[in-house]
Amino acid sequence: MKSETTNWKSPGELEVLPLSLLNDFLYCSRRAALKLVEGWRSANEHTVRGTIVHDHADLSGYEVVKGVTLHRALPIWSERLGLSGKCDIVEQWSHGALVPVEFKLGRRREWDNDNAQLCAQALCLEEMFGCEIPSGAIFHVASKRRREVVFDAPLPNKTEEAASSLHAMLGAKQMPLAVFKPACEECSLYEICLPRGTKDPQRANRLAREALMSD
Repeated sequence: MKSETTNWKSPGELEVLPLSLLNDFLYCSRRAALKLVEGWRSANEHTVRGTIVHDHADLSGYEVVKGVTLHRALPIWSERLGLSGKCDIVEQWSHGALVPVEFKLGRRREWDNDNAQLCAQALCLEEMFGCEIPSGAIFHVASKRRREVVFDAPLPNKTEEAASSLHAMLGAKQMPLAVFKPACEECSLYEICLPRGTKDPQRANRLAREALMSD
């Protein structure tokens, strides 16, 4: 995997952020900011089901299946990107190749944010083990199908840019404006974000004033 050179702070200067926030950021930057800048967390049916799906993969350890060593819940990190997290599974093949595998709840569909999250896992593994990881895989639980993700351009660049933007957002304490879309109602932070009201700054200020007056 190769990416263009990015201007990063030296190792140790970046605050280490959860790797999973890359997925949030690329799906909805406001969702990522609510978690990262304001510290909001919430759960709904989708997040609970996702937790159940990951329960088996989150049991750390390893097993050998058909000659392939499966490392479960492997801790990973990157000082250069300022990210840390866990891989659901890392396959270690007999010839030494490492393949990160991420579990996702829904049916087999390709989403850029899922691909970037997996790519970030590969970037961490490359930094940790000094190897090159050309591809990984996403296992879609609902359809029980596996989808290969090749880490060719521009995916590594997009992943690194997202990591840089996350750190910039934290440093500036930025809160992006809401952009309402149908998928918003499925978000666990919907009642906190209130995208129908906060997408317009003037309306958001008016609602805030009305809320203060009603207290």
